Amino acid sequence: MADELDLSDFRREIGALESRLGELQQAAALPQSDLRATLDAALVELELAVTALNAFGSIQTAEDGRSTAAETERRVLRTVFQDAPVPLFLLDRDGTIRRVNRQAATMLETSPGYVGGKPFTTFCDLPTRAALRSQLAGVVRNGRRRRANVRFLGKQSPIDATVLLARVWIKGEPDPLVVAVAAQHGGPASDVQPMEEPREADDAVARAVHRMDVLSTATELLLDEPAFSEAVAARRCARLLATELAEWAVIDLAGDEGVLRRHVVLGPDDERSREIARAVEEIDPGPGTLPGIVHSSRQTALHAHVDDLELLGATPDGMTVCGLLGATSIVSVPIDDGERSFGTLTLTGTGEHGPFDLMDLGVVQRLARYLGLVIRSARVYQRRAAVADTLQASLLPRELPSIPGVALDARYLAATRGVEVGGDFYDVFENPSGWGLVLGDVCGKGEEAAAVTATARHGIRLLSRWDAKPAEVLGKVNEALLDEDRFVTAVLACIETRDSGLTVTLGTAGHPPAILIRHDGVIRSASGGGVPLGLFDDFEPGVESLDLDEGDTLIMHSDGVIDTFDLTRERYGHERLIEVLARHSSRPLHDILTAVEQSLMDFCDGDVRDDISILALRVLPQTLN
Repeated sequence: MADELDLSDFRREIGALESRLGELQQAAALPQSDLRATLDAALVELELAVTALNAFGSIQTAEDGRSTAAETERRVLRTVFQDAPVPLFLLDRDGTIRRVNRQAATMLETSPGYVGGKPFTTFCDLPTRAALRSQLAGVVRNGRRRRANVRFLGKQSPIDATVLLARVWIKGEPDPLVVAVAAQHGGPASDVQPMEEPREADDAVARAVHRMDVLSTATELLLDEPAFSEAVAARRCARLLATELAEWAVIDLAGDEGVLRRHVVLGPDDERSREIARAVEEIDPGPGTLPGIVHSSRQTALHAHVDDLELLGATPDGMTVCGLLGATSIVSVPIDDGERSFGTLTLTGTGEHGPFDLMDLGVVQRLARYLGLVIRSARVYQRRAAVADTLQASLLPRELPSIPGVALDARYLAATRGVEVGGDFYDVFENPSGWGLVLGDVCGKGEEAAAVTATARHGIRLLSRWDAKPAEVLGKVNEALLDEDRFVTAVLACIETRDSGLTVTLGTAGHPPAILIRHDGVIRSASGGGVPLGLFDDFEPGVESLDLDEGDTLIMHSDGVIDTFDLTRERYGHERLIEVLARHSSRPLHDILTAVEQSLMDFCDGDVRDDISILALRVLPQTLN
């Protein structure tokens, strides 16, 4: 019986009532929600609760001639349903669409087969769904016809309409059905006509061209990232999609442990949206959410019309992510490189531009593949960079030793392009006469160059334990490097203490000459000379002896300093280096090297093409010894 409630029916009614009340509470918190409609719906729920309590336990035995009426209604529906001049929806008591007529399918710009089996509210925007569910429940329960203002999610744009809901009984059906009649605002529903073919074709071409533009722009954005930063690439990708294809773009990435973590949430640029983005960023996607399923299965998902608001999970206080984002349409694809998934790319729409379709899915799939390839490259780059940094660190002293009466400082700047180990090295060590300083550069980069660098650095250090003469030490290292495929340039300084300063003996092997800054600001370059190590049997270095007094400074540098280029390919050169040293000669040693470093970075705009190394020594005043 239509109005009879036994215990199981009563429990079902109460459960459904609790569910709809929860939806009304969430609807009231949505942006642009119709609070008046929500209030009206709440009153309907109150009326339903009273009706259910009154009806529980009552028994009605009269059939009221329902069978004859049902046959008549069924016959009428068969005759007029399909050809009715207004959009008609035939709904089960739970709101699921059983059938639509041609006008309804045309209004939604879809096929009748696609609509069937989906909840009626799926085709409406979020702010009106909860109220509409309550109105449907009221019609089913007490049979009174009701009107509701709704906003259908059309394929191209939303459709504002008024829906008339009426209950019907059909023979053979255990529950009543609901007929929904829709009338579009701004004109009668009978005015709904299919789109003209030329315009439909033009729109299809325009959409295809737009998506090609999005792909082209995305490719340029992702490739224009020399540092291979997956965080930068993901944010660029999300920003483009949230601007061009969707209201919201969400990117979740998995680390080495395989657990998805939320990385980027981008949407409209207003204060409330930024608050929503911050809230959603705190919610990592669980295994049962749509992103979690897409990531684990590596299968794409397209929900043109969302009826399950739990798809993207919920906040700790129970608010669904779909509700926060106003998601009525969702597409989620794996970010992969063809072999493994690095995470998911999820787009949501509110229906303002129609639901996502297969064309959107294809574009997002392709873009996610591009992003996956960039992420793979970024992670390989990071691993190689970490190995290179570790290896490079092993070729340089962890800290400079303390030498009485002498200040020491050094700089090392790795090339910003590539992740190969550089060939520069420097070291400070004790020798029989005092101390030795060496700075060198191996031809080339990479693991092979690093092996030669280690041989040169540690060979010079080891041989200097027994011999303080730079020429002899460099000669023996030259013999050791003759079998190598790479040559080495170097400058080796032997320091001996004298009463009022230091005596420095320089041995140069094809390296840029050391620079001497006198305490009075006079600057001169050492003679340099010699040939690189590892080239010829008859090796002979350039040798020079210098006396350094209090306040004098000796600077040794690699060719990466003077061979730095700017954007116009102009060389930094020796003269610019001398000018910088002259301007800061009276400054502390640390400040001098900082000034040189800043000058180089400004000159090349941070684009260091070759490794840069500098090692400096200053004789301290006697009063500070």
